[in-house]
Amino acid sequence: MARIGFLGLGNMGLPMASNLRRAGHAVTGFDPGDPARRAAGEAGLRLADDLAGAVVGAEVVISMLPAGPHVRDAYEGPAGVLTHAMPQALLIDCSTIDVETARAVARAAAARGHDMVDAPVSGGVTGAAAASLTFMVGGTVEAFGRAAPFLEAMGQTIVHAGDAGTGQAAKICNNLMLGIQMISVCEAMVLAEKLGLAHQKLFDISSRSSGQCWSLTSYCPVPGPVPTTPANRDYRPGFTAAMMLKDLKLAMGAAEMTGAATPMGAAATQLYAKFAREENEGLDFSAIIKMIRGTPG
Repeated sequence: MARIGFLGLGNMGLPMASNLRRAGHAVTGFDPGDPARRAAGEAGLRLADDLAGAVVGAEVVISMLPAGPHVRDAYEGPAGVLTHAMPQALLIDCSTIDVETARAVARAAAARGHDMVDAPVSGGVTGAAAASLTFMVGGTVEAFGRAAPFLEAMGQTIVHAGDAGTGQAAKICNNLMLGIQMISVCEAMVLAEKLGLAHQKLFDISSRSSGQCWSLTSYCPVPGPVPTTPANRDYRPGFTAAMMLKDLKLAMGAAEMTGAATPMGAAATQLYAKFAREENEGLDFSAIIKMIRGTPG
């Protein structure tokens, strides 16, 4: 059993922290938002009044925060993790942020004597609740070895991607593919509608042929073929359109920084930005089929 401080108790962080507690760890959480704190209290999680209260005395600090500036402030700020963490505490950041911020925070942590990994996740709220997340982990071999048992309490697939920042690199590359593939599936489903081909028939064919991809077979954007997808519950997320747009913007920033060509990624980013501007940020990202269906050819 380890003493764990968990920072960020939102839709992802709370079930992740709860799974660590179910695994036998002593978890103390902190979130500045009142709704998150209420939900955590109702779930029976021990709460700290501030960040320091969650971090002081913790052998492991885990964070699940919205964006790079939040991570940098939480770790490097004057009242942050690096100020309050006990010597040699293990630090695990599960947020999805830009690669450079992840590397900068890891360098600052190493300078204070801490092992740190960036460990963004795939699997969404459903995976967080079921402890079936995939973790893409960047950091030293030693840090990964220390982090793995805690990640295994929250997920099913734990992959060491390489040095600091490579977990974030893997996440944004993966979601770049996901965003593009979802749009392609939506376009095909809408074209099938106009051609008089039933959704189920296209699914039956493409799921067993060269059009097969996760966006079709596991997250189909139309009701029926895959009963568990958000399409069957009015596109309640899941993984919101706002979160997909965030990840695509991170990918585009990385592409610009490295000079990588991402024309399809750029197009997908523009489409999700338009979809979000039309007050759809809170819908599941697969709901972009609504916009595609209503767009003239």
